Amino acid sequence: MSRPTGRVLTLLELLQSGGTRTVAELADRLGVDGRTVRRYVDHLIDLDVPVESVRGRYGGYRLGPGYRLPPLMLSDDEALAVLLGLVAGRRAGLATGHTASETASAKIRRVLPRHVGHRLDALLDGLAFTDRPGALDAPDADVLLTLADAVRHRRPVSIRYTGGDGRRSERTLHAYGIVAHSGRWYVTGEDAGIGEDRTFRLDRIADVRTLPGSFEAPEEPDPARRVVTALATAEYRYEVALRIHGTVGQIRARLPAGVALVDGDGDAADEDRTAERWRRVELRAERLDWLPPVLAALDRPFVIERPAELRDLVAALADRLASCARRDPASFAGREPGPGQRQEVPGGSPAPEGADSRGIHSIT
Repeated sequence: MSRPTGRVLTLLELLQSGGTRTVAELADRLGVDGRTVRRYVDHLIDLDVPVESVRGRYGGYRLGPGYRLPPLMLSDDEALAVLLGLVAGRRAGLATGHTASETASAKIRRVLPRHVGHRLDALLDGLAFTDRPGALDAPDADVLLTLADAVRHRRPVSIRYTGGDGRRSERTLHAYGIVAHSGRWYVTGEDAGIGEDRTFRLDRIADVRTLPGSFEAPEEPDPARRVVTALATAEYRYEVALRIHGTVGQIRARLPAGVALVDGDGDAADEDRTAERWRRVELRAERLDWLPPVLAALDRPFVIERPAELRDLVAALADRLASCARRDPASFAGREPGPGQRQEVPGGSPAPEGADSRGIHSIT
């Protein structure tokens, strides 16, 4: 590729990053003068790339809408993000069309550098999704791909990790798999320092290094199930035990796998999952105020084994609902809350912003 052609492509990449770029900025990035920048812009326009000229003190050039998609210049991280988005979209049923998704993936993979393509293959081989993949946050590409390579080749890794309490540590991990769950990325495996299985959030891993040697993974480790089980049994303030009469599906509609363990879910036969019977449900939570509305919404018979505080909260919610149901609407005519006033909601306090339904902000 000749140098002018390479600079024209670099110019396209700069414009594709968004916003308006001044002639001086583009000239500095390309190592040319302003006149040459204008000539390169003319080359792009000749190729039907919709470059717009912006006049004024802060003017320059920007990409505008065109009648067709121009060539896209993607970095390795950007290409990885697009491919993972396509995979997650297909898994969540959000892809607009299977054929379009597959051809788009093929086009990007065809032009990836060979080493990036191999690392991506390792990731796709070791990647699992739970039933609730969600809209995924973008992980650090190097952390994600290094862990994926370790999963495929059963190589131990050293990770620098910041826990939910802010404490930093360095761990040696035997990674079994990478899992996407509820918008976050997790890696699950054995913490070799303590000889126990652990689940770690990828956004809390600051650095990962491959170590010499190898390890033996357990037979069919099922990383997705390990992650949701770890989430449901994480150490929190309250241990809740319930008995709920219903099918696994009815219970899971309000208490998904990442929140609770349900008797009969997992290895049980399909006919047992669909049978309505009393099932033991266990979960852990930092707060209890979210549970009474969930149990009410289940609309199934239930018994609270522990804790006693949950019984009091359920009884209080029942009293508030009964009181609201007995109110005479005529007695409240003209008494709607004014601007800035807060109206009491019988369902209890909402979870704080940034927390999940259990008031949980983190794992491990």
